[in-house]
Amino acid sequence: MAEGRFGPQALSLLRIVAALLFLMHGTGKLFGFPAIGMNPPVLSMFWIAGVIEIFGSLLLIAGLFSRPAAFLLSGEMAYAYWTVHAPDSTFPLLNHGESAILFCFIFLAVAAAGPGPWSLDAKRNRTVVRTEDATGEPLPEG
Repeated sequence: MAEGRFGPQALSLLRIVAALLFLMHGTGKLFGFPAIGMNPPVLSMFWIAGVIEIFGSLLLIAGLFSRPAAFLLSGEMAYAYWTVHAPDSTFPLLNHGESAILFCFIFLAVAAAGPGPWSLDAKRNRTVVRTEDATGEPLPEG
């Protein structure tokens, strides 16, 4: 997916920026910052969504467990679109569901392509290739 000279880094930037923007949805719901005019009761559907948004966003910002976190957030946004936005109108521009659709597909892309090189997942999965033995002598090729 992320081909080209800076494709992998661009994927990491997309993941980080989308997660930072998405984090505000969760903090707005649970902490009233930024103020979005919502104060959902504890354990309500909107409160649970806020918890998922905060923890999922933090995982994506760090790039930790990125694929499952992104897949969960993608599903949350698909659910939000069809239950909150779509009943108001067929057209996303009229039902104010554009951001739900964009977040859904950005997170789906991250779930499919991975978090990119700037992530804790990439750091955890790196393999070390030894080119010398314990004495510092080069290993024979082959």
